[in-house]
Amino acid sequence: MVVGDFESSLGTVVIGAGPGGYVAAIRAAQLGKKVTLIEKEYVGGTCLNVGCIPSKALIEASHAYQEMLQPKFRGVQAANVNLDFSEIQKWKNEEVVTKLTDGVRFLLKKNKVDVIEGTGYFMDESRIRVMHEFGGETYTFDEVIIATGSTPIEIPGFKFGKRVLDSTGLLNISELPKKLVVIGGGYIGSELAGVFANLGTEVTIIEGQSRILPNFDKKLVSLVEANFKKHHVTIEANAKANSAIATDDGVVVTYSVDNQEKTIECDYVLVSVGRKPNTSELGLERIGIDTYENGLIKVDDKCQTSLENVYAIGDIVPGLALAHKATYEAKVAAESIAGLDVTVDYRAMPAVCFTTPELAATGLTKDEAVELGHDTKVSEFPYLGNGRALSMGKTEGLIQLISDKETGMILGGQIAGVNASDIITEITLAIETGSTLEDLALTVHPHPTISEAIMEAAEVGLGLPIHI
Repeated sequence: MVVGDFESSLGTVVIGAGPGGYVAAIRAAQLGKKVTLIEKEYVGGTCLNVGCIPSKALIEASHAYQEMLQPKFRGVQAANVNLDFSEIQKWKNEEVVTKLTDGVRFLLKKNKVDVIEGTGYFMDESRIRVMHEFGGETYTFDEVIIATGSTPIEIPGFKFGKRVLDSTGLLNISELPKKLVVIGGGYIGSELAGVFANLGTEVTIIEGQSRILPNFDKKLVSLVEANFKKHHVTIEANAKANSAIATDDGVVVTYSVDNQEKTIECDYVLVSVGRKPNTSELGLERIGIDTYENGLIKVDDKCQTSLENVYAIGDIVPGLALAHKATYEAKVAAESIAGLDVTVDYRAMPAVCFTTPELAATGLTKDEAVELGHDTKVSEFPYLGNGRALSMGKTEGLIQLISDKETGMILGGQIAGVNASDIITEITLAIETGSTLEDLALTVHPHPTISEAIMEAAEVGLGLPIHI
């Protein structure tokens, strides 16, 4: 122990205040634990402060701008449409992010969770050290939940700086770029490419694989690609990003396609090729926590690590790096610490990409279902046959259900179209409850709604379609 450092005793400690950490802290407190939350930067985490929430705010603003420029309805016109990017940024920060972070702080206080600002790392199996700008303190603990999240990967030739940005940097630029290069066409790259394309930026996506968004069905992704083409987004697939060299007023990007080197000048570069777990500075080796080579922490189905009183959740454990996965695991970890008999079940983990149109997926893909021995059926229904989609002027889309041919049980589903992020939950619930195509078809859906398309897709699977 550091000389002069008085060692304090804590009960349950949570490291990291993101969508996993703060939820774990609140749930543990609800179950009677004395909880202390340690956070080095943002209460609410990357997602709420500089990730999924602010990006969705910009997405909505960009949609509003496009709908004013190109109204979908006869008789509705807008004149003198103006765009003030700095005001959009202020609205995003002041009216969205700040309100939500204030709300999280209120919930923590309401549930009597103590918050310590600083960086925590393990000294041994029962002590943790928290460093901050004024020094540091050492604490003993009963249990710890690690929820430190992840950070963007920096690739060779693209050192982050003034013009080469990660998603956090791009979300906070003060000027609207005329030209933007996006390295990586996954979830983050495609969403932010769509934002700036909608706002009038000339966007180029450089993707190493054969197509963008490879985790979604190719047919559904083609709708996103068509929208990108409409907004003059260039997609360079099977491409290798080589370097970014800053100039006086921009950056020159060099990349290769089919062994042919190309260059492009732009104002900013977004590097979005993945994220790495924030585990290297926790001192895990000091307490013998088992990890994988990529830094992810090994956990069991209770989110428990190789050390009995240490749990880990979210982006630092295997699985999709999704905020709602972290939140789900947070509850399991907290309830396990409180003595409840709970385990994780990843049978249906929904994933959403907020492109235009939105993409959403849950459960198994057809190929995954076949690998598990299912004789599968794929049932599809187009948004074009849905009255609500037609009345909204948003008929680009498709519902796809994956089911077992023999039992009719729903195994998975994918959606492209308006409100996909909302209605994917119905398919997720169907998988979780073991529902069949008949169950979905016989469930009365309100009319006119987008959700009716799920019922219609189930009827297609039963061979009894009405509106197709």
